[in-house]
Amino acid sequence: MGTFILKRVGQAFVVVVLVTVIAFALLHSLPGGAARATLGKEATQEQIQQFNHENGFDQPLHVQYVHYVGRIASGDFGYSYKLNQEVSDAISQRLPKTILLSLMSTILAILLAVPLGVWQAVRRNRAPDYVITVAALLAYSTPIFFLGLLLIILFSQVWPVLPPEAPQGFTLAEMFSEPRALVLPVVTLAIVTIASYSRYVRSSMVDNLNEQYVRTARAKGLSDFRVVFVHTLRNALFPVITLLGLYIPALFSGALVVETLFNFNGMGLLFWQSAQSRDYPVLLGVTIILALATVIGALVADLLYAVADPRVRLAGRS
Repeated sequence: MGTFILKRVGQAFVVVVLVTVIAFALLHSLPGGAARATLGKEATQEQIQQFNHENGFDQPLHVQYVHYVGRIASGDFGYSYKLNQEVSDAISQRLPKTILLSLMSTILAILLAVPLGVWQAVRRNRAPDYVITVAALLAYSTPIFFLGLLLIILFSQVWPVLPPEAPQGFTLAEMFSEPRALVLPVVTLAIVTIASYSRYVRSSMVDNLNEQYVRTARAKGLSDFRVVFVHTLRNALFPVITLLGLYIPALFSGALVVETLFNFNGMGLLFWQSAQSRDYPVLLGVTIILALATVIGALVADLLYAVADPRVRLAGRS
């Protein structure tokens, strides 16, 4: 187990180094350089030279890279002149809200997708299976912005029971003070995830229900409930564990659309507003945070997978 963990941590470290190299290259490939991108087109040559000197951009590239990694490690992602604040402050104010949105939608998706997938597998090739499959494919193929608009029209206009805008509080406590306003953003982001997860659970359950150990369990006289939920479901959830770690980029891309649609003041809305205003320090800071979160998510998924299935640890040694 120790060897497996060290191997996976080493691979994650290599990916993190590559992420910093790519972000560093992007910083130096900005139109007009980092100084022009940060200060704007109206900046004078003297201002650009002063900016480059203050930020070390007039030093050799390898020295700049070492300083850049050091700043990232200390949580310094630069300064946003458009927002007039440190990029790390802007991210720290909005990151908890995006985590809240993603976490609530993921929990809701798992609570609904796993029972749906199990039910489909148990009743495969019957009418309920076909109906849920069609609904899942329809939900998965529907653009998330269109899905959000439909929910807004249905539950805020036709049947006005939910507000069309997300909570506008600055803290998580203020966000939770308007629970009804969280419903539409969370449900919108969860629906696509439910469609994806339920398909994986169904496929994995069908494969496991045809295994020899399930036939043996039934031959021993175990109840259907025990066979399905105690013996089969545990093995069928392995793909979902992997998906949880690798679904972070998809969650963020969905959160970007949902936050923009519902005016949810999180990382997605910050990224969108920064892209419109060409606030490159914020764009790079958000990109680095997302890349690191993806690496950590994949690493956690690998470790959980190894804990759940000893065969993964054995394969990792080879």
